[in-house]
Amino acid sequence: MLKLKILGFLKHRRIVSLGLAAISVLMCLSLNSWAQSTFPSKAIRIIVPNAAGGAADISARSVAQKLSERLGQPVLIDNKPSAGGILAAELVSHAEPDGYTLLLISSGTAVSAALFKNLPFDTVKDFQPISKMASFDLIIASAPNGRFKNYSDLLVYAKANPGRLNIGTPQIGTTQNLAAEYFVASAGIKAQIVPFNGTPPVVTAIRGGEIDIMIDILGPLMPQVTSQSIKALAVLSEKRSVLLPDVPACNEADAMGGFQVSSWNGLAAPAKTPKEVVNRLNRELQAIMSGNEIKKKFEDISMIAQSSSPEQAAELLSSDIRKWGDIIAKAKIEKQ
Repeated sequence: MLKLKILGFLKHRRIVSLGLAAISVLMCLSLNSWAQSTFPSKAIRIIVPNAAGGAADISARSVAQKLSERLGQPVLIDNKPSAGGILAAELVSHAEPDGYTLLLISSGTAVSAALFKNLPFDTVKDFQPISKMASFDLIIASAPNGRFKNYSDLLVYAKANPGRLNIGTPQIGTTQNLAAEYFVASAGIKAQIVPFNGTPPVVTAIRGGEIDIMIDILGPLMPQVTSQSIKALAVLSEKRSVLLPDVPACNEADAMGGFQVSSWNGLAAPAKTPKEVVNRLNRELQAIMSGNEIKKKFEDISMIAQSSSPEQAAELLSSDIRKWGDIIAKAKIEKQ
């Protein structure tokens, strides 16, 4: 009799457990369905780790405006510039994972993950990438009356004069600075990389003959290239830029096969944001980035509008972290 009672109790407990599990699953499905059907019900905030007025800020504001129109809710930009974009990322990593606080991520996010010893968040685990938004090229440029007529001249000189080539970039640890380290290693040359406090001082140094070449993002330099204040020698992307079709890509040289560096940005949410919310935002971004209006606005700031799936955006971020980590190690750059 006791044995039968025990078996009956165990059977009852198993039924209760299965019932609770079923209720739990139904609750999750109901919550996800509710999140999908009601999102968004209030303003969305995009945290931008850059100052207002730059290409990153302009691109974020352009997308925010279109996103607001499509979602029927305000989409606000909150600029939180800091070294390595750490402040902005930390704020979003601690935000509620409900889709109402988003982060503008970029290749700079990957650089920070590879460069800094200790971050107050895990770049891979604490964020859910939603979509890529844009890509933009980096270029090698010189003074119009400089020693190099073209990219081939540059490589010939660098190999014939080890250590004499001076390359100007923005601060140590920026995408541009690490791209210069990568270029030197890939070309098999010796050169002096000279960091400056931002792009304007680099341009001044080029025009004043203080450095031989510079490596920087094309967007801010496009007016100087167009006005022939500086001369574009090569782009660092995989293929020639649609904005500079007559300027070769670095990897067109035999010694540089496989070399490519490009910059990008996109949107991410805190980890554990409901999949339905992420997918809704992704669908809207896919539609926005394929529109002619955004394509034209991005082209005006020398960016190329591009979207992706959440999975593709996550892989882009992870692969960039690995790539920049290898470059930092090979260049023996001390971690911050």
